[in-house]
Amino acid sequence: MLKRRALIGLAALTLLWGVNWPIMKFSLRELTPLFFRGVTMSGGALLLAAFYSLRGTSMRLPRAAWLTVAWLALPNIFGWHLFSILGVQELASGRAAILGFTMPIWTTLLAIVFFGERLTPRVAVSALCALAAVGLLLVHELTALAGKPRGVLWMQIAAFCWALGTILMRRSTLQLPTPVITVWMMALSALAFWNVAPAFEPWPAWRFSVPMWVALAWGAAINYGVAQIFWFGLARELPPTASAYSIMAVPIVGIVTAIPLVGELPHWQDFAAALFVIVAIAAALLRRPT
Repeated sequence: MLKRRALIGLAALTLLWGVNWPIMKFSLRELTPLFFRGVTMSGGALLLAAFYSLRGTSMRLPRAAWLTVAWLALPNIFGWHLFSILGVQELASGRAAILGFTMPIWTTLLAIVFFGERLTPRVAVSALCALAAVGLLLVHELTALAGKPRGVLWMQIAAFCWALGTILMRRSTLQLPTPVITVWMMALSALAFWNVAPAFEPWPAWRFSVPMWVALAWGAAINYGVAQIFWFGLARELPPTASAYSIMAVPIVGIVTAIPLVGELPHWQDFAAALFVIVAIAAALLRRPT
């Protein structure tokens, strides 16, 4: 049985991850997506670096590791956060969350195609369910009066980046603590966003409403800060099945909390797609008890 503290932490983390989707959508009302990522990711990296430094963790990155960390950051942090924020800009936030969390299925399929893992009936069911979820939402975006099917594409590219980054992290031989690798990946990706954003977006006026400043603080301190600290701590205590259950719950939290936070009313297609994704993740990640 999981410790009570770990269960509470897992529930809190799931809530934070889920609520973050409508908060991102809200933030895009006053700030363009690339600058939003640059601001919040920079703040999160600085907060994490300060937190772990105060706990005695050396945040120094050896010169020999710079290239490897940059390579890992490209899909893991920069790719996922770039395309996911573009997807949120186009789609309802709950819908974007559903599509983003097809990541575990992409991870499994990439492992089969490129690393020789075996295709099992469970994986086949997982892939079919994920395909059904994506297809259902894509058809609705294509047929809706104000549909934005491009957002579905952005979210699938984001999920693919996250999946590829996960596989690369698993196969990495870096002998560094996970928080150190993550903080430096975030710092390098934030620097990339600050360099890319001015080329595609106008420079912000930095005159935001109070709720917007709160949303930016949430993005930096909670999404990139507290949630990451929770995750690093729980990853050492939780079995993979518990992590899978958490991932399955995030899109539902995103759909439900988007109603009061940004006024998004979900369609039946959203709940049906979320169910397909839950089944897909369960088939891909959960194992039968032995």
